[in-house]
Amino acid sequence: MRKVKRADQERGDKLKKELVPQQRLHATARISMAPIEERMGVAIRRARLERGLTLRDVASEASISVSMLSRFENGQSAAGLALLERICATLGTDLSTLLSEIEQKSEARLIKASDQREVVRSGGGIRYTCRLFSEQKRSRKVFKLFVVNIDKKSKDYPRFQHHGTEFLYMLGGRMQYRFENRTQLLEPGDAFTFSGNIPHGPETLLDDSIQFITIVIYAD
Repeated sequence: MRKVKRADQERGDKLKKELVPQQRLHATARISMAPIEERMGVAIRRARLERGLTLRDVASEASISVSMLSRFENGQSAAGLALLERICATLGTDLSTLLSEIEQKSEARLIKASDQREVVRSGGGIRYTCRLFSEQKRSRKVFKLFVVNIDKKSKDYPRFQHHGTEFLYMLGGRMQYRFENRTQLLEPGDAFTFSGNIPHGPETLLDDSIQFITIVIYAD
């Protein structure tokens, strides 16, 4: 019994020692340009520690040496797909999940005022001014953020329809906003979220000028 307790204690001590560098692990994970071997190693090590497994536990189940697994986790060597699948199976996850975790996700983009695109749309007496404030893209479009200004000059307003979800936040003025076959009164401070594939747009402007922020999110 004492031997079992001692073994459990030693196992716990090993895991505690490995948990100490967690801050360094997270810092490594935040490096946007880190090589894929390093990012893969960080993901494997994180998954192992979260499950309370030692290097020896995983190495034994995956039929590799402890030193080889250590090299993988430290980004000193790259594992082949077949070996990665064995490691994932040992960790109780799958390869696609592991790969999604190492995808480069940290992005930042500054659009200077001089570079912001402004689109003025007019017709039937209505004037729209849309300024693109932000646009996030990877392999496909993720979102767009506009600040929209509308002048009250007509009772006829266009309808919009697009993929994704739209979020609208009123900055100034009041308007009746149509969504499908119903309207909503939107006033400063109101937030409205809806599916973009349903026809939508201003129905009636209750003040001379309207300003709102709209974010179109295209990601699934």
